[in-house]
Amino acid sequence: MGFRLFKTFIATFTTMMRILNLLFLSFILLNAKDISFEKIFQDLNINGTLVITNLAGDKFYIYNPKRAKTRFCPASTFKIPHTLIILNENLIASKDATIEWDRIQREYEVWNRNQTLQTAIQTSCVWCYKQFSQKISKETYKDYLLKFDYGNKRVGQDKSSFWLNNDLKISALEQIEFLKKLYSESLPISKDKLHLAKEMLIIEKNEQFILRAKSGWDGIVGWYVGYVETPKEVYFFVLNMDVEKEKLDLREEIIYRALKSKSIL
Repeated sequence: MGFRLFKTFIATFTTMMRILNLLFLSFILLNAKDISFEKIFQDLNINGTLVITNLAGDKFYIYNPKRAKTRFCPASTFKIPHTLIILNENLIASKDATIEWDRIQREYEVWNRNQTLQTAIQTSCVWCYKQFSQKISKETYKDYLLKFDYGNKRVGQDKSSFWLNNDLKISALEQIEFLKKLYSESLPISKDKLHLAKEMLIIEKNEQFILRAKSGWDGIVGWYVGYVETPKEVYFFVLNMDVEKEKLDLREEIIYRALKSKSIL
């Protein structure tokens, strides 16, 4: 009887903590309006949302909280969890192993050659990841999405492009939570594979910071997600915005300006 009561207490306590966390987050979102972020979006005439927070969550900056809770197609930002799945399923020997080009000419010239997992994630090489998807069952994808607690966890009918065709959707706030689990290595992936994936995400590294990031674009919504480690703290950032192809460079510009506005960079 005592053990049952203890289990009931633990379950009740856990539920209460979740409710309190949700209430705290709701309070933050209702009262959040970061002026420096607002100015960046207004100056560039961009419609979108931006969230930056530290690991503990006691430093939380947000622009457009309503949109931050809205789910969108993750596009190539899904290459972060996708890469973890590929590595964990041992579908490639190393990040430098050759992925044979199928000789089909595609829109981006950088795709029209042999690739490695490193170059595939750096150049968002869609055909590479579609090739890997042929070796991963729909059930396996669903299992990982559930374990990762990734967005709406939907694979849909076409497992070769569910992260591109709006079957799978995720919000900016959910992206933040996934990135925190990646950094904390609390995902159900072996440590060596997690370390390898993190290494491939490095965009810039110097004595002041290490910045890891991944971009994405589905033709309408552009993403830039990742985290930056400084000597004192780690900060996670997620941006999504309505953007045309000609202005995709604004994704990085907004992130760098926002991080500098908070003296993170």
